[in-house]
Order: sequence, then structure tokens, then C-alpha cells
Amino acid sequence: MRIATWNVNSLRSRIDRVEAFLDRHDVDVLALQETKAREDQLPLMGLQARGYDVAVAGTNQWNGVALISRLGLEDVEVGFDAMPGYGDPVAAEARAIGATCGGVRIWSLYVPNGRKPDDPHYLYKLDWLASLRETARGWLAGETALVGDWNICPTDADVFDPAQFRNSTHVTPPERAAFQGFLDDGYAEVTRPHAPGFTYWDYYRQRFERDRGLKIDFVLGSPALASRVTGAFIDRDERDPAQGSGSPSDHAPVVVDLT
Repeated sequence: MRIATWNVNSLRSRIDRVEAFLDRHDVDVLALQETKAREDQLPLMGLQARGYDVAVAGTNQWNGVALISRLGLEDVEVGFDAMPGYGDPVAAEARAIGATCGGVRIWSLYVPNGRKPDDPHYLYKLDWLASLRETARGWLAGETALVGDWNICPTDADVFDPAQFRNSTHVTPPERAAFQGFLDDGYAEVTRPHAPGFTYWDYYRQRFERDRGLKIDFVLGSPALASRVTGAFIDRDERDPAQGSGSPSDHAPVVVDLT
């Protein structure tokens, strides 16, 4: 079984890249983040013609998550228990969707960015992660994968210049502690042993070409899921402006193989 996660930064803009990616790597289940569209706005016929089912949680312009699976989509859930909302009025955002695919419970997650440590969005991010952790403890007994854009660099090795990010989100002790909490509970980050390197490069000043990136896209597996992992890789070609048609996402897909 091969699963992948990718912050696609607009599915409508990059549907051709997504279809080509699925074909090239023979992916069974793809979790997407930042789809930035409602389901009725998405061009899904090419995916469906390839034998994939699609579950979408999205609004007109912001955020958005999806699961694309050729192993079925059972018990689809949008959002998790007690998932915080944001905005005025406060409302749940399209940041989490889960389904069972080939016996594995997969959650596509787009963790809030946080913006700045003194921003209300930062507190929202920490609340969101705390609520997810509380709920995810109940999923540890099964084969569960928490995949997506975590918007956290768990270690200094996950950021190209720790000094430059010292006063920024993604690297603050509370964010790193929140990520570590999932590991303390029993989840394993299954990509790091197999797939070193960054997963995100800003479009600014040729960050990709100079490899000045961040590692913020991860796959956390329950013990039963982690025991099945045989390998993983980051598809850097999908971030390379010289590869493929049209502009790339600012993230590269992360692919994980299971027995």
C-alpha cells in the first residue's frame, strides 16, 4: 500500500500535476491540503476515470483538505471531535478529513499556520493541536495515519536557518512541544528515517534552487501502522519549477510505503 500527502496549494490550479503524480508513483491514497475550493468547483473527472474516489472538505477560497483513494473511502468524517473554530463569528475551518482506506484510517490535516507568536491565530493553532491530540489518543489502537501539513519544524534540522526563524512561528517551544506530544502518546513520525530533507520552499528569492526550505509535512503513524512502513521519500521534482507543466506548489509530496 502506498500513501502520500501533499499541500497542493490549489487543486484547481494543479489538477494536471496531481493526476500525473498519481500515475507516476502508482499511489493508492493521496491526502491533500490547501485545496482551496468547494467540491463542486473541482475538476474530478480525471481522477474518477483513473478509479479513484474523492472526499473533499472545502470552502470557496481558503484552506481545504481532501482524500483521493482507489482503496475505498469508508466512514468519511469532516473535522474531529471538539475541533476549534476561528474567525468572527467563530466557525470550524476545512482543516481535517478522515476516512478508512483499505483498512487504514487516514486523516488529511492542515494545521493552522499561527502567523506570529503574538497573533490570536497562534493560540488557535495550539488549541487546535491540543484538541487533535486529545481525540487522536483514541485512535492509537487501530491502524491510523495522521498526515499532512503540520506547519511545525520539530527540530532545528528541519529549518534552513534556525537563527532567522528564532522569533517566528513553526519553531517555538510550545509548537514543538505540541508535536512531541503525539510522539509521547505513541505515534511515530515514519518519514524521517527514510526521507531526509525539506518539504517546503517559499517562492521567495529562489528558495528551492538554494535549498533554503523547511520540513513541515509529516506522516504520524499509530504503532500498528508504523510497524508496516517499509520506506518513504520526498518527491522534490514536484517542487522544481523546471519540472512538469505550470507552476509547482510550494510544497513537495511525501510518499510512504506499507507492507
